[in-house]
Amino acid sequence: MRHSKNDLRFIMLACIAVFLLLQIIGETISFLFGLPIPGAVLGMVLMLIFLITKDGLIEKVRPTASVLLAHLALLFVPAGIGVIRQTDRIASEWLAITLVIVLGTAITMIVTALTIQWVAKRLGVDDDTH
Repeated sequence: MRHSKNDLRFIMLACIAVFLLLQIIGETISFLFGLPIPGAVLGMVLMLIFLITKDGLIEKVRPTASVLLAHLALLFVPAGIGVIRQTDRIASEWLAITLVIVLGTAITMIVTALTIQWVAKRLGVDDDTH
């Protein structure tokens, strides 16, 4: 099925609206229940649940997600500016920040490796298979 340019724009806007709605829902859940998990993360979990449970959703979201991922670097500009504005605080708390970054990275790598091993076992993938 071929879509016109206006149809594609509407579909992309609808997908972005869904992404934002799920983030708002995640933020609301996090706030209402006082969860230590950021609302954006909860929104991504909700999106994952929808992608797993709703047939055809991945194909509908893929074009919009591809465009957003292609311009992902732009989304880091506000965060970078925020870091630059906090140089005094970073200078005073550099050791704690460094420890959190190093430990967080190590924990993430370990959990990722264990998850890959667990999934490989469940799928019956052999290490020698490429």
